[in-house]
Amino acid sequence: MRNIRSLTTTLCLLWMPAQAQAAEQDMAAKASRAAQTPKAARIFRDCPSCPMMVVIPSGSFAMGSPGSESGRGDDEAPVHSVNIAAFAMGKTEITRGQFAAFVKEAKYSTGDKCWTLEGGKFEERSGRNWRKPGYPQNDKHPAVCINWNDAQAYAKWLSRKTGKQYRLPAESEWEYAARGKTSTARYWGNSPDKACGYANTADKTARAIIQGATSWSAHNCTDGFAYTAPAGSFKANAFGLNDMLGNVLEWTQDSYHDSYKDAPADGISWQGDDVKRTLRGGSWNNAPRNVRAATRDGKEPELRFSIFGFRLARKLP
Repeated sequence: MRNIRSLTTTLCLLWMPAQAQAAEQDMAAKASRAAQTPKAARIFRDCPSCPMMVVIPSGSFAMGSPGSESGRGDDEAPVHSVNIAAFAMGKTEITRGQFAAFVKEAKYSTGDKCWTLEGGKFEERSGRNWRKPGYPQNDKHPAVCINWNDAQAYAKWLSRKTGKQYRLPAESEWEYAARGKTSTARYWGNSPDKACGYANTADKTARAIIQGATSWSAHNCTDGFAYTAPAGSFKANAFGLNDMLGNVLEWTQDSYHDSYKDAPADGISWQGDDVKRTLRGGSWNNAPRNVRAATRDGKEPELRFSIFGFRLARKLP
């Protein structure tokens, strides 16, 4: 009997360290998985009708595109490192409903002309504006026929309304946010034909519905929307931002520069002599080469197109 008790005690002593070691290993594995899992984005809004904002953490990234990237433009070089301070970015583009509230409260005039795609041609047409962009929309769709000056006016109005500092994002902030911790051409990878799960672009739907679109260079997939899609219809990137590529081109704060030579490395907006302002992200009628994180476009600030919209950034806290 005494021998049996002794054996039992010995086995217990041998088992307990093994159990403790297994528990430690299990805890370590859970900690490792937790470290690899992205933390949920901090999302907030400053008033019930304000745009939803996502906190973008500080970090560094390589801005621009390498020479090997398919579709790249000369204005995407040289690739350079940029340090970005934490800021907040609109989860989606400003919607038509949000813009309508601003127009009504501020008594703001957006004019009565916009470049629209009708009858297979882009032309500046009278009687076209954010209310009538030449295709069907509702208040959940992004506001379009918006020029740079309109976006600035909205940001100033929202800043006065909330007491917070809203603005258009710097171009470097925009690209950092759009990449969502990736270095590929698009935040879902390099393949343009996987776009339809993540972005509203020129695709099979557009080619089937829009007059003249059969000749477009399009993404080889179907997203279900010929023109704009309701904001937030597609998968978000790793930062929790929707529609950073596709849907509508987005105005940034920066002047347009035809290269990144002497570009700032601290994430501030880059001003210059060119009157053009920079748009980013591609739109519902853009080919694969123009729906990339590094793609850039420069247009005069007074121009309104039915593919132009915007989202806002906000200073923290």
